[in-house]
Amino acid sequence: MADIFALTREALAGTDLELVDVERAPLGLLRITIDRPDGVRIEDCEQVSKQLSRVFEVENVDYKRLEVGSPGVDRPLKSRADFARYAGQRVEIRLRTAVGNRKVFVGLLRVPEDILAAESPALSLDLEAGQSEEAALGFTLDDIERAKLNPILDFKGKKR
Repeated sequence: MADIFALTREALAGTDLELVDVERAPLGLLRITIDRPDGVRIEDCEQVSKQLSRVFEVENVDYKRLEVGSPGVDRPLKSRADFARYAGQRVEIRLRTAVGNRKVFVGLLRVPEDILAAESPALSLDLEAGQSEEAALGFTLDDIERAKLNPILDFKGKKR
């Protein structure tokens, strides 16, 4: 998998596209997730699919189907750069160990300015009501099992 991730990242070098994830799914599906600052367009997915098909053929990567898509509104946060980019956004995190009998927390992400340079930066989450007696939760990147954006979507047009 690491080879496919590195190969895909190399193939996307020189574009404004960011490789978010590479996943092998059942029945030979290879799922590539890409992103860009102003959003992924269908043309981006088509271009990356054609490019990767050629690269994977030359490199003998074994797959039956290739799927290229955007991370969606609940984009996973995987790297320090992701946390820096989405500071101040509403996120959901799942911790490796429970805090007060809970592992999953939702709130506004707070990151230090030196997150990209610090060895083990201390992050915090301004918690929403009802999750804890505390107003904020402190943690490090090593404490996180998974993290993703968690925006509030309102499809009925009502203001919140």
